[in-house]
Amino acid sequence: MKRQFKDIFPKKHSIIGMIHLQALPGTPASKFEMDQIIDMALTDAAVYQLAGVNGLMIENMHDVPYLNREVGPEITAAMSVIAKEIKKEISLPCGVQVLAGANESALAVAKAAGLDYVRAEGFVFGHIADEGWMNSDAGTLLRYRKMIDAEDVLVFNDIKKKHSSHVVTADVNLVETAKAAEYFRSDGLIITGSSTGVAADLKEIKSVKTACEIPVMVGSGVTLKNVKKYLKVADALIVGSYFKKDGDWKKEVEYERVAKLMDKVSS
Repeated sequence: MKRQFKDIFPKKHSIIGMIHLQALPGTPASKFEMDQIIDMALTDAAVYQLAGVNGLMIENMHDVPYLNREVGPEITAAMSVIAKEIKKEISLPCGVQVLAGANESALAVAKAAGLDYVRAEGFVFGHIADEGWMNSDAGTLLRYRKMIDAEDVLVFNDIKKKHSSHVVTADVNLVETAKAAEYFRSDGLIITGSSTGVAADLKEIKSVKTACEIPVMVGSGVTLKNVKKYLKVADALIVGSYFKKDGDWKKEVEYERVAKLMDKVSS
């Protein structure tokens, strides 16, 4: 039987901490050697584990400007190596997102490194992202997952993704988009605000949760002040910016910020 969300996250409400990798080799902002990038990622992962989060998500956030769907083999290779090192040292469930919309590459990384899930954008309905037009890829992505024997890797997908224009699909609301993703065999839905760090709409989350049977996650804007509100309606929260020093996603993970939020979650 195919693995389910609850097999990875048995806790009713789970917190997933983001690891924003330093710029990888070949990208414009790259300035660190691979060993340094690995060490910084492992440091963030260890802080998260010590503070008690329930899972991790690795992302190449510093690789700006992002490519549209297709990244080079150097990115896939680098992220596979980094992810494997994290899985060797850290016992938490771990997933990956490869920006921008490089969902097949993410699955390849997950398969090579033994990860548990991927975060995929552009799963259903085309949209205009920062990087240009993105066609939906659910059909090709899940066939690729089958082909590489990675069906134990769950695919969580953003709907009406942040940093994007959805004017072409303005007549298709969030709930209908969510239902389409569920019909196309998504393993979990991610709802965000308009951009990194911007809070997601509680009413929208509730509406999607009511309409769909698969897990619903919040993918941006979670803070110490609103975490309890989100936990009432979502199955998991993906937290990045708030866990970083000064709430800045570009900085290192700060133990005190993570520990405070996890204490509030468990209280």
